[in-house]
Amino acid sequence: MKTKPELATMNNELLRFDNTLTHDPAIDAWLNGHTGELGDIARKWFEAMRGCGDEVREILHDGCPNACLGDVPFGYVNVFTSHVNVGFFQGATLADPARLLQGAGKRMRHVKLRPGAAIDAVALRILIEEAYSDIKARVENG
Repeated sequence: MKTKPELATMNNELLRFDNTLTHDPAIDAWLNGHTGELGDIARKWFEAMRGCGDEVREILHDGCPNACLGDVPFGYVNVFTSHVNVGFFQGATLADPARLLQGAGKRMRHVKLRPGAAIDAVALRILIEEAYSDIKARVENG
């Protein structure tokens, strides 16, 4: 039986997760458990994260799917009652010319998506790709 993932230490200010997988079936079950428009939104944007590169790993942590570069998370999706968050672990440092990011934390930011509301899908896809590239540079350059 798979145990709850443990947080590894904060190494060089990067959060790390133990037990990431190339493809976690628990995430597929989580995504498929969310039906309707909210589930469709979550699936679409987590698939975009999965598609960032061959080094993408994933883990179900804190009750939602997280996308990682190896063991370092760069993004997540979470479904709420009336919206989906697409979040970024180092979002405070991402360029956001479309002003999609919300939040005021030291590092994390998210984009709130609501069914029927317009979203700049190109800008969100760029944020996802930038978050992946940013984490890759942080991991490779220490």
